[in-house]
Amino acid sequence: MRPVNLIPPDERRDGQSPLRTGPLPYVVLGALVALLAGVALLVVTGNQISERKEEVVTLKREDHVAQERAEKLASYVQLAEMRQARLETISSLADSRFDWERVMRELTKILPSDVWLTSLNASASSSSESGSTSTEGGSGGNLRASIAGPALELTGCAKGQNGVAGFVTALKEIDGVTRVGVQSAALAPESSSAESGSSSANSGATDCRTRHFISQFQVVVAFDAAPVPATEEAVEAEAAEAETTEPPAEGTEETSATPEEG
Repeated sequence: MRPVNLIPPDERRDGQSPLRTGPLPYVVLGALVALLAGVALLVVTGNQISERKEEVVTLKREDHVAQERAEKLASYVQLAEMRQARLETISSLADSRFDWERVMRELTKILPSDVWLTSLNASASSSSESGSTSTEGGSGGNLRASIAGPALELTGCAKGQNGVAGFVTALKEIDGVTRVGVQSAALAPESSSAESGSSSANSGATDCRTRHFISQFQVVVAFDAAPVPATEEAVEAEAAEAETTEPPAEGTEETSATPEEG
């Protein structure tokens, strides 16, 4: 018969008895791996935080240096702005100049022989007072107020209404004229022509209608294409504003605390 070993397997003392194993070694091993991973993650996170702090300190230092440089250059920026404002003011004044000499020269060339002037007023704008040139008073009123730019106000007499119409047509030949408006054009009454002529000669009035066929007119010549000149008030205001924005002294610097590192 074949022999049978009746000793339980766990009590056998030879090398063939099975080892006692369980889940505990695996649990311990997993805990060690998790601990190692946590330490590595903690070290990497700490390094990243240190790098970010150093980067923040560097950026603050660069920002402080840039602000100091901008403060030093602010005076030059103000100087450039003031220079640009003055150049624009000078350019506007230069562009607003009107060549009245040329207009007067052309007026003498186109003036018909049957027309004579008793009053002439040249103004750069409807609101200008000191900038106007007049001879023997000025003509008026509503037409000139509707013209913003330079204009001529002419008062005189012509032989009949046809003479006035011819003079208006001739005025349009002046270079730069955009429109010619007739304020009034009236003939002298036949019954009182001689009396009005003698009274005008004695009193020095501007009524030049010495005959019944003579028509007295008031004409406004507009130069709408010419630039409207700047008023004295606007020029003085711009100059005052430019003077108030004077650049500060270059030697003055503002002190500021440097950012703390760490």
